[in-house]
Amino acid sequence: MTKKLFDEAKKRIPGGVNSPVRAFKAVSGTPLFINKASGSYLYDSEDKKYLDYVGSWGPMILGHAHPEIVKAVNDAAKCGLSFGAPTEIETQMANKICDLMPSIEKIRMVNSGTEAAMSAIRLARGYTGRDIIIKFEGCYHGHTDSLLVKAGSGALTFGVPTSPGVPTDLAKYTVTLTYNDIHQIQDTFEKIGNKVAAVIIEPIAGNMSLVPGNQEFLNTLRELCNKHQSVLIFDEVMTGFRVALGGAQSIFNITPDITILGKIIGGGMPVGAFGGKENIMNHIAPDGPIYQAGTLSGNPVAMSAGLTTLNLISSEDFFNLLEHKTKILVDGITKSAEKIGVPLAMNYVGGMFGLFFTNEKTIDSFKKVTNCNKEHYNIFFHGMLEEGIYLAPSSYEAGFVSSSHSDDDIKLTIDTAEKIFKKIN
Repeated sequence: MTKKLFDEAKKRIPGGVNSPVRAFKAVSGTPLFINKASGSYLYDSEDKKYLDYVGSWGPMILGHAHPEIVKAVNDAAKCGLSFGAPTEIETQMANKICDLMPSIEKIRMVNSGTEAAMSAIRLARGYTGRDIIIKFEGCYHGHTDSLLVKAGSGALTFGVPTSPGVPTDLAKYTVTLTYNDIHQIQDTFEKIGNKVAAVIIEPIAGNMSLVPGNQEFLNTLRELCNKHQSVLIFDEVMTGFRVALGGAQSIFNITPDITILGKIIGGGMPVGAFGGKENIMNHIAPDGPIYQAGTLSGNPVAMSAGLTTLNLISSEDFFNLLEHKTKILVDGITKSAEKIGVPLAMNYVGGMFGLFFTNEKTIDSFKKVTNCNKEHYNIFFHGMLEEGIYLAPSSYEAGFVSSSHSDDDIKLTIDTAEKIFKKIN
């Protein structure tokens, strides 16, 4: 049934999917086609049940089809799906986010993380009057042209496009450096600091599995941006309201100039946002000359889902309990791997985790991630999938725990992992 659905999809949709990682190219095989979901479980086209650690890549922090979020969506939809005009709930949502993330004094709603990143980059360039953007290997900020750029031949050379369709003339304004490398970023700013519009980074990277930023490294970014009057952009599309109520910036106690948000602020609906210091955000139209617009931005149905989600996760001890669940999961899987003799390292923060099949004890760079054993991950992925546990179909993607994952769910995952590790060893 699944293969038939996939073959049909490929006739009209490039690769049979509307986002590449869904195609299972990284792990081989045929992707699942999902019919419904509830709590911590997905159900495929053949009604097989899977314990879900993808969570729609992050937003399902409360589990699937949470009754209060479903009610909020239904109630909003009854009043109309889109107006293209201001609504009160947009202001309520803006107030909520600004209360939870004090670094954000003003915010603009958009429709995706990619749109938010694109807009934040344009704002930073327009605000500073500079062109160069610094990004880091292993961080993903959506598929906007300026950010689909890999490192050049040397640490301080300008980037080259990673995708056809990205102009070389545009890529030359992006410098790609090594994540968590303090000396490299210091050297770069010493050479070109007066030309740097912005530094954009995932403070906890979720697109090379899960790799947290180093505190000293992130402090250095803040100090260098202050010194050279560059804009520091934290991409918290994944980590915002996922690793802590105040996002990764609250964990590191660093105030970025602009924050990019997504995933959870839509509660499962397509939403993104970018916000930051008032004096920077005032440069966005209609208050300022930097243009950004979107017909569906601030959509009332999406705002209702997102605001309900943020209110629910603001409850006392929500994130302490979520991180406790994640810790039990990570500790259990790690001990199972040790017991069977499979080299494995894991990272986790809040409700996110990463799996790395390697002898390395600390995973803190993209190079270490790329040196992990992808074949072992693929065996593990398919073994777990056959047992009804759905992990990310790529070794470069993070895993997600929701508040709906029960103690029994986590125990089942640990026990199943031990069983699958025996196939690797």
